[in-house]
Amino acid sequence: MPDHFHTLLTPADIALERAVQFMKGGSSRALREKLLYKFPIWQRGFSDHRIRDAADCEQHLRYLTNNPVEKHLAAAGAEYPWSSASGAFRMDEVPQGLKPLNKAS
Repeated sequence: MPDHFHTLLTPADIALERAVQFMKGGSSRALREKLLYKFPIWQRGFSDHRIRDAADCEQHLRYLTNNPVEKHLAAAGAEYPWSSASGAFRMDEVPQGLKPLNKAS
């Protein structure tokens, strides 16, 4: 998205706040050095949501894929070049510790 950023994170050995600090700080530094930006890149703070189970994870992955489509930036999520749905980025597996989907028997 041109004006915001979505990610699903599973920080292993650090706090979520620290993981976000590394992402924001590292990208800001790289942009300042490579593009000579002198203005703030990120707004202060962030919002978070704890993934509760596999169904919640699936719902959020669908949202991330469809966000560029909803914003009229692509006809399909896979067509947006900065989306994980594009196939251009290596993705980690979904965490195995999530509760399974509730399937009707």
